[in-house]
Amino acid sequence: MTVALIAGTGGVPPIVARALDAQGRPPIVCEMSGFASGVTGEYMRVPFRIETLGTFLNRLQALDVTEVCMVGAMQRPNIDPTAVDAATAPLIETLVAAMAQGDDGTLRAIVALFEERGMTVVGAHQIAPQLLPAAGVLTQTLPPDLTVDVSVATRALAEMGQADLGQAMIVNKGHVIAREDARGTDALLQDFCADRPAPHEAPHQAPHQTSDPFSTVMDTASDLLGGAADWLSGRDGHAPQTEAVGGFLFKGPKPDQDLRVDMPTIGPSTAARAREAGLAGIVIQEGGVMIVDAPAVIATLNAAGLYLWVSP
Repeated sequence: MTVALIAGTGGVPPIVARALDAQGRPPIVCEMSGFASGVTGEYMRVPFRIETLGTFLNRLQALDVTEVCMVGAMQRPNIDPTAVDAATAPLIETLVAAMAQGDDGTLRAIVALFEERGMTVVGAHQIAPQLLPAAGVLTQTLPPDLTVDVSVATRALAEMGQADLGQAMIVNKGHVIAREDARGTDALLQDFCADRPAPHEAPHQAPHQTSDPFSTVMDTASDLLGGAADWLSGRDGHAPQTEAVGGFLFKGPKPDQDLRVDMPTIGPSTAARAREAGLAGIVIQEGGVMIVDAPAVIATLNAAGLYLWVSP
């Protein structure tokens, strides 16, 4: 079976590539033009552009690709509507209709584009199962009784799912005090660190404007290909740092989320920022959150006396 690894940035794509190598299935590494992944090695590489998505799909078919794994973050590219080719134009109407159903609907439509061409979409955790930790406490420090807090967080996660919003939050004393916004989990934690920016300071980025439906759809598609989990919005507002101290980061998938292409992730930077924010620990849901470089994550948390609980 030939596997196409649609690789963004971050630590997961290299792990998946190495796992495929170990299985005797070196992937075809597909990277968005201008945004190289961290995957190294002598792999066949197929660059792609959003404006020529249809041609890219046809190329994968011609290469006899049978499985596709989409993983990693991708920055939003500049979209040139005039660069749309004949193979991509027919896809626009489908994507526009999917957008009316929200982010998850758009993501399902992108998955369907691969499946309609006979390719099976597989998750990173299916290729590299070591990314998914077993239930239990993974650190030396044990969490207190979090029954009430986790129940609150689980209900909040369900609400976020109904609104098609993010996947992480900070919980303290039975209250959700902040939720992940479009900047992602690390930015959520950074807001509570000692060197965090002013409470309502927007992230520094160039203004983004679109003047036609195609650009809007393609922007959304490019974000989703990069992993929808960390660009979704929804916050309870910025709380003072003192409100976070002693609380914990909770992260899990939304109900009915397609974990093949939208699996939440934590890594060493998450652990470091949780420590800097004064949190007592991290709680993730079993089977729904990957850990990148688990030894480093656990070492960081152990050194700071924080807990990591994989909640069943």
